[in-house]
Amino acid sequence: MSLPSAEHIPDDPDLMPPARRRRARRLLAPLEADERAIVLDQLRRRTSPTFDFFLFSALSAVIFCIGLFLDSPIVLVLGAVFAPLMAPVVGLSLGTAIGSYKFFARSLVGMAIGSLLVFTVGVAAGLLGRVWLPASLAQAYNSAELSAINFIVLSVGAVFTAATMAHHERSPAAPSVALAYTLFLPVVAAGIGLGSGIPHLFPDGLVVFAIHLASGVVLGAIVLAILGFRPMSIFGYTLGGAVTLILVALVVGVGAFSATLGWFGSPLAVATYTPTPTATLTPVPPTPTITSTPIPPTLTPTITLTPTLSPTPTQTFTPTPVPVYARIAPEEGGLIRQAPGFDAPILYPGIVQGTLVQLLGESQEVKGFTWVHVRVVEDERQGWMLQSLLDIATPEPNW
Repeated sequence: MSLPSAEHIPDDPDLMPPARRRRARRLLAPLEADERAIVLDQLRRRTSPTFDFFLFSALSAVIFCIGLFLDSPIVLVLGAVFAPLMAPVVGLSLGTAIGSYKFFARSLVGMAIGSLLVFTVGVAAGLLGRVWLPASLAQAYNSAELSAINFIVLSVGAVFTAATMAHHERSPAAPSVALAYTLFLPVVAAGIGLGSGIPHLFPDGLVVFAIHLASGVVLGAIVLAILGFRPMSIFGYTLGGAVTLILVALVVGVGAFSATLGWFGSPLAVATYTPTPTATLTPVPPTPTITSTPIPPTLTPTITLTPTLSPTPTQTFTPTPVPVYARIAPEEGGLIRQAPGFDAPILYPGIVQGTLVQLLGESQEVKGFTWVHVRVVEDERQGWMLQSLLDIATPEPNW
């Protein structure tokens, strides 16, 4: 009497029967236990971070720094192309979808190490920027902001990277470029801000990175859940709920902080610069006007007609306004822009502390910040600066 042999489950999906292989590729129908184990094992191997992930993360960070200093979008796209496959992000989504805390933690550590390498390269570039700072860092400020366009690019990258990673015969390289662009670029901008001391880049870039990462993980987990990946038990859903709550807390916290300070619509995620106290501008008393007072004539009583006197013209002297001067207050200096507002181009960066400027009498309030029109006394350069960056002296004659 012979016992029936157990059915062999192949390790390679290509060795599976054709019907099971087609079902595993579709991933839309419920998988059996053996099919599920094979697909999950294959996806775990593809999403595990390797040495190449860390190496190419550092290389792409270098290219990102060059693109930010040159203010070149083409170089930034090149940095995203050289970025590694964002497999740890899909690994976080997979751990969230199936409720695997161990796999989620392993992917999180890999992503944290890669992001730390990118941030370190950004800090080094920021230190070099203290020696040579470009005229404009518009792309760096755009990378450290929460915008609808960046979120759309992130969503497309997260959805299609997770979907293609679930099918071993498809390459996720193209959508991973969009994912790397929206995740690594804010980290590089934050590192440059910390290294160079430029305000509004650090920690704004890290806040944007955290929101983008949590959003990408949640979107990827939803895609994998639609494709058929489910937790093994009811307790597996707690991990997905925790990640979702973290995302909601980040978005609500940043939104409430920005609303309290009145920075909706600002190109920055979170304002970090604390304005320095400035001296109160005391109005200059007007110079008294010197007028010639006519001497009233002595009336002599007479029977004849009294002649009518013509009024004596009064001479009025126009007071000359006293020029008002101020000095740059912060240690890191200040920026002179072409027009009021953070969106205006930077005309003269790095005006050092203690530089004497003259206030030209114009001021505007843009999004809660007061901007004044100034002229640099040393070389007659003109532009707009934040009033909070200036120590204004009380004017007096011969000051």
